[in-house]
Amino acid sequence: MNKLPIAKKVQIINLLVEGSSLRAASRIADVSINTVTKLLVDVGRACQDFHNQTVMYVKANRVQCDEIWSFVYSKQKNVPDGMEEDAGDVWTWTAIESDSKLIISWLVGNRDLEAAETFMCDLAYRIKGKPGQLTTDGLKYYQQAVLTAFGSQIDFAQLVKKYDSADEPTNQSDRKYSPSKFISAKKNVVFGNPDREYVSTSHVERQNLTMRMHMRRFTRLTNAFSKKVENHCYAVALHFVYYNFCKLHKSLRVTPAMAAGLSKRFLTIEDIVNLTEGVQPKLSN
Repeated sequence: MNKLPIAKKVQIINLLVEGSSLRAASRIADVSINTVTKLLVDVGRACQDFHNQTVMYVKANRVQCDEIWSFVYSKQKNVPDGMEEDAGDVWTWTAIESDSKLIISWLVGNRDLEAAETFMCDLAYRIKGKPGQLTTDGLKYYQQAVLTAFGSQIDFAQLVKKYDSADEPTNQSDRKYSPSKFISAKKNVVFGNPDREYVSTSHVERQNLTMRMHMRRFTRLTNAFSKKVENHCYAVALHFVYYNFCKLHKSLRVTPAMAAGLSKRFLTIEDIVNLTEGVQPKLSN
């Protein structure tokens, strides 16, 4: 059986982490779409394991959490009968450390209490002690989830943003592309005594843009959406290992993993590809 050369694997993964679709990567690399898909699955699975083993005991001064919407196979309203468990809306939950910009925890799932508690418990498992301060958006499930994962002895606030629904465009086509007018943001203290100056979700919301720029399946109004939820998870796993360990953060001048003390060097795409062979990259110089 032919084995794909390492240089070709690096080229394909490089294309994927920079926002190319699977078919675009297959055309540019001159390989079949099945080859690209299989490589994504293999690398994505290895990246999940690498994140679980490496992003641990993180010192978290200020953590921000948010959810970003996408869909698998079809939007929720168009899900075929019998595919309710495998298609429709999915949400990617993310937790970012504001100082290092490290993505500590992520979860692909529904937008409900069960997912919120699973996500928060995973976050609590990965950080050292408790975060100095935790901020989320106004989603109601966070309060119970934070209580389950951290207890009430935590400085936790929610930033509740209000939009003017009456200001929506009257034209149906305009409504698809024009966001509602922002009115105000209210800082609600839930537990403890968080510093109101740092009650913000700006960093995690900026990460949402990074995700949409670097993962083609998150780009709106295209046919590049995920067709299987498993492959969606593998693409997200690949992105976050690339973002945390490989990508230069412009304001930090290092990677988030280096800023968080998890690594002392930039990892390469070849390092990521080698994870599929069980080769763990050296995180020191």
